[in-house]
Amino acid sequence: MAKRVIWTKNAQKERKEILKYWIERNKSKTYSKKLNELFKDSINLLKLRPEIGKKTDIENVRIKIIRDYLIFYESSSDKIYILSIWDSRQDPNSLKIKKASR
Repeated sequence: MAKRVIWTKNAQKERKEILKYWIERNKSKTYSKKLNELFKDSINLLKLRPEIGKKTDIENVRIKIIRDYLIFYESSSDKIYILSIWDSRQDPNSLKIKKASR
């Protein structure tokens, strides 16, 4: 059974910033649209198979890799919480993951 996806405010903000960056950099929406579709397709897969992500040191938090991006998520019995979308080319010390508040 597919789980319901809940985006944290932080993850929503990060996704918008990533897509905006590529629109401004490329002077086109083409790549941003393709990247957003990759995000959506990957999250749809997580809804059906949440265990496919790589485990992290944080309890119940996993990572789904999409090109240069890491989607951090937490799974419960009926929901997937998208916690963060992070560009893996950034300084790892800048990464801060907050577990979903329920």
